[in-house]
Amino acid sequence: MSAAGTMARIGVGALVVLAGASALLYGCSGEAAHLSVADGTGPHPQLPPPVHTALPTVKIAAVTGWNGDTTPTPAPGLQVTALAHGLAHPRWLYVLPNGDVLVAETESPHYDADTSGLKGAVAKMIMAKAGAGAPSPNRIVLLRTTPGGVTQYDFLDGLNSPLGMVLVGNDFYVANTDSVVRYAYTDGATRITAPGTKLVDLPGGPIDHHWTKNLVASRDGTKLYASIGSNSNVGDNGMAAEEGRAAIWEIDRATGAHRIFASGLRNPVGMGWEPATGALWTSVNERDELGSDLVPDYVTHVQDGAFYGWPYSYYGQHIDTRAQPPRPDLVARAIAPDYALGPHTASLGLTFSRPGALPPQFTQGAFIGQHGSWNRNPPSGYKVIFVPFTNGQPSGPPVDILTGFLAPDGTAHGRPVGVTLDHDGALLVADDVGNSIWRVTAASNTNPL
Repeated sequence: MSAAGTMARIGVGALVVLAGASALLYGCSGEAAHLSVADGTGPHPQLPPPVHTALPTVKIAAVTGWNGDTTPTPAPGLQVTALAHGLAHPRWLYVLPNGDVLVAETESPHYDADTSGLKGAVAKMIMAKAGAGAPSPNRIVLLRTTPGGVTQYDFLDGLNSPLGMVLVGNDFYVANTDSVVRYAYTDGATRITAPGTKLVDLPGGPIDHHWTKNLVASRDGTKLYASIGSNSNVGDNGMAAEEGRAAIWEIDRATGAHRIFASGLRNPVGMGWEPATGALWTSVNERDELGSDLVPDYVTHVQDGAFYGWPYSYYGQHIDTRAQPPRPDLVARAIAPDYALGPHTASLGLTFSRPGALPPQFTQGAFIGQHGSWNRNPPSGYKVIFVPFTNGQPSGPPVDILTGFLAPDGTAHGRPVGVTLDHDGALLVADDVGNSIWRVTAASNTNPL
């Protein structure tokens, strides 16, 4: 949930006290985790009773950035280098057929209804401490690697909080926070200057809490799939404000006609096609304010027409009494996801692996970028993990791939978000507050294949 969404649920009097005491910026409530992150991970996570507190648990890692030549810490057998530094809030990645890497430099659209008044002021303070909240660059940059190094180009600008990108033939699609727009692309181009054509509107402002919209194309290229997060934690602004949200849309690429492909997904962000089965999978950022041990984020395969519970239930049919009025009919349909990723880890990025520049134990599975918690004591996430797959399903505990984003003193050097593979099969990681793109390969003393 966004900080602004959290503040919307706190009374003005409480906000005055919290703002005056800086409690939301530097402390947290007395509530703390009783389980480990591992207990809330895997196909059968522990789901303890909910914990309701007068004020939400808030524990935020202040961002310090990377100093000098410091980098995240790779797993044994891996090495990490910086593909690019000094970017402006790089959040998402897409690799073009010629190997060029596109980076969405993006931030919240900051609609007035989201950030005005005392609540908005406190929300902006929290976002600033976490390294967010600046005006959105609204730009896609292109990184091209040559024997002389990496050159950066301004590929496309004038966007509206963009995230998802996908190329189908010569049509390049961008998911802004409020629309999908198509642009003509020429192979090898370093800039798009011609205006785009809107394919379809997406749910946007004036309230737009989960503003990031992602895109993938179907295998045959006829459809696009857009992931669209909820507008609140648990329907706090009424379900009319959630129309078309907490869902994955299927969009006809020729006409823009669309339908809800799956719903009840609080904030689906990463999407990808699992190589063995061809199924669509998504990473989902679950709900907050039920205690440090609830609710686990997850990855799951996405069934056409399925309902995954939000806001009325979580992890299948565990009822959330905060969602009113109740909908027992929908709860009865709610499907439990495939694999939990730990509570409040903010699991956003998702990409499936393949043989290439990484050791063989990392060639069948999914890499997941965990942006890091705000609603857990102690923090969770702040790393990139790998979930092994066998026969199209998760088949073991997650492996830490890239850590060190969260420093021992509780500050954050960076926060990983989007993940993808480059043409060599190396893992690329967008670090939005570290303003860097990291490239992970096999260590030089190991065989990459």
